[in-house]
Amino acid sequence: MTDAIDTPDDATLADLPNPKGPHDLLSKFKPLINEREALLATGVRDPFSIVMTEVKSPTLAVIQGKDTILLGTYNYMGMTFDPDVIAAGKEALDKFGAGTTGSRVLNGTYQGHRECEDALKEFYGTDHAIVFSTGYQANLGVISTLAGKGDYVILDADSHASIYDGCWLGNAEIVRFRHNSVEDLDKRLGRLPKEAGKLVVLEGVYSMFGDVAPLPEMVAVAKKHGAMILCDEAHGMGFFGPNGRGVYEEMGCEKDIDFVVGTFSKSVGTVGGFCVSNHPDFEVLRLVCRPYVFTASLPPSVVATAATSIRKLMHAGDKRAHLWKNSKRLHQGLRDLGYTIATETAQSAIIAVMLPDQEKAVMLWQALLEGGLYVNLARPPATPAGTYLLRCSLCAEHSDEQVGQILAIFAAAGRAVGCIA
Repeated sequence: MTDAIDTPDDATLADLPNPKGPHDLLSKFKPLINEREALLATGVRDPFSIVMTEVKSPTLAVIQGKDTILLGTYNYMGMTFDPDVIAAGKEALDKFGAGTTGSRVLNGTYQGHRECEDALKEFYGTDHAIVFSTGYQANLGVISTLAGKGDYVILDADSHASIYDGCWLGNAEIVRFRHNSVEDLDKRLGRLPKEAGKLVVLEGVYSMFGDVAPLPEMVAVAKKHGAMILCDEAHGMGFFGPNGRGVYEEMGCEKDIDFVVGTFSKSVGTVGGFCVSNHPDFEVLRLVCRPYVFTASLPPSVVATAATSIRKLMHAGDKRAHLWKNSKRLHQGLRDLGYTIATETAQSAIIAVMLPDQEKAVMLWQALLEGGLYVNLARPPATPAGTYLLRCSLCAEHSDEQVGQILAIFAAAGRAVGCIA
């Protein structure tokens, strides 16, 4: 057996001549670096480095010294400034300190973590709940643990990055179907070995376009082919369904979904992730799920705010109704102005304004910001190739007056940059 590199006995790799220098591992990103530099050279602000120097409420912040309406925060139910939520966090900080410094399976489970999981079980009406440190880790951990080598994960082509990463971590075979196509899902499931383990991963609301999945039809197809089903309700929790559980509750699929994954960083208003289930062996995940076992647990103040927020969301019918009113009004108002919206009607709290290219998207984004409105600029790879959009995410705390202001800012900015007549 020979060494990969032959060196003199007294030499090290550092001693060897390297006339070309080390290979730059960041060189593969040069096209993106050049594209960004060319964009900023035109004088526009960097859409991905906005700093909020003060946050006054769920809907208002100070950006570069100017009061700015927030329309790109995912703070759907406006829980970030709820007095009970803030008080719970302060009390836990005083009582348990700033952090756990450990994994959930070692020293990282405090009373608050169990209380948070109890709140989730009550909210979702399930037997089991497990809390992760982020929503990303929830998908990463659950999918990679359920589906390993030799298993198949069947997912929508527009699935979130955390879903794809969960497939890769578990080394499962990835089978994509066309976005929201029941027919394509059926066809691709039909090609797989009948005896193989299969996990169909769906999302209640897709975060880029704000459209919802046809869950009843997809669930029926998955069950026909003997697949288990995981539904990601990150963008559905809080305002879909009678209890705010998500699109799967709204569409009557609760008994047929095996695992529901979600996040605390949207409607709950803090940070963290979770999975709930009625599977009798679900608790084994605490021993075999790597992103759960090998990650420090959430600080006590965070799980305290999450538990309090979740319990309040059980009784948030008025907030849900107001959020839907906001969404329908803004969607129709933008269409009336002449903007192209990703969905024909308001399907969620996400409204995606479609633009023809990156230049127009950035110009409109900056004009909106200068007018006092912050939205998200989305581009590939977060969106499909060649797709550029401004993503608006409404909040239950947006007042009727603010929605009117938002439409007025869109009207002025769109005309100024030539996006609308």
